[in-house]
Amino acid sequence: MDSPKPGLFHDITVASLRVPGNVWLAPMAGYSDAAFRAVCAKQGARLCFTEMASADALSRNNGTTLRLLEKSPEETLTGFQIFGSSPSIAAAAVRRITPLRPAIVDLNCGCSVPKVLKADCGALLLRNPALIGSIVSAMKAETDIPVSVKLRLGWEASSLTYLACAEAAVKAGASLVTLHPRTRAQGFGGTAQWNHLRTLKEACPVPVIGSGDLFSAQDCLRMISTTGCDGVMIARGCLGNPFIFAQAEALLRGLPAQTRIEPEERLSIAMAHLHMLAHSVGEDKACRDMRKHFVAYTKGLPGGSIVRQSVVNAARVDEYEEIVESYLRD
Repeated sequence: MDSPKPGLFHDITVASLRVPGNVWLAPMAGYSDAAFRAVCAKQGARLCFTEMASADALSRNNGTTLRLLEKSPEETLTGFQIFGSSPSIAAAAVRRITPLRPAIVDLNCGCSVPKVLKADCGALLLRNPALIGSIVSAMKAETDIPVSVKLRLGWEASSLTYLACAEAAVKAGASLVTLHPRTRAQGFGGTAQWNHLRTLKEACPVPVIGSGDLFSAQDCLRMISTTGCDGVMIARGCLGNPFIFAQAEALLRGLPAQTRIEPEERLSIAMAHLHMLAHSVGEDKACRDMRKHFVAYTKGLPGGSIVRQSVVNAARVDEYEEIVESYLRD
């Protein structure tokens, strides 16, 4: 295990915004809703991003897409992430969401989901740094809110364009760059190539946030201490494990981290998550959506498979409560 390194936890200044800490929640499609962001914020995530929203849909005032950006009262700082390939449409989307006062508006330049690529968005932008610059410039012209970009290394191993993309974005007005150091071709396979974070940090005049293969507090400590990046953005590593934010902050402060989370505490957070979700989207949908979260919350728990098998058919909050109470009692 890495030794604690005091002083690595710090605020990050992004243009006019000061974020009180450098351990953040990444945007995750299907997961980063208001309830989950609230859970992560309470557990120490200093900035939380929504899942990505279509710039085209936002420009047309689409209600379903706008609901992705609804914030919980428990949230602190919330960043909105959008995807698009047209500067004018991205500008229209930013005009629509600026009155909602996100902390940051982020342009997704890394998603490799087929329907996003077919729309010439996401990771496809990595092939055209100049277009990224044009989109960022159009976004900046519409808002006083900081604009950022989230990149991958490039389309494939033979075409690593992240430095050119970051340069174009920053010249156009981006105040922050996040890098997930895998290529589009890698998806989530293989290993994130953290050495590229150091290269980007040395070349980039604005804060650089690292993402990719952050599954423990020790991973967060190691990424910052070995690459020099300004902070971390945790994605898959916090699913069922929102405790990672406080653990990472402790290590970055040079303090011991709470490493053992008792089943009672883990399931208490899971139920609080369910109650918040039910309040925001209704009981039926919340109970369906929480099944995947309970799979994550109970991973590694002794007898956790019993909970996972039981919640598959749970349709009401009180059924979840009975399942959890029965598990803890037995």
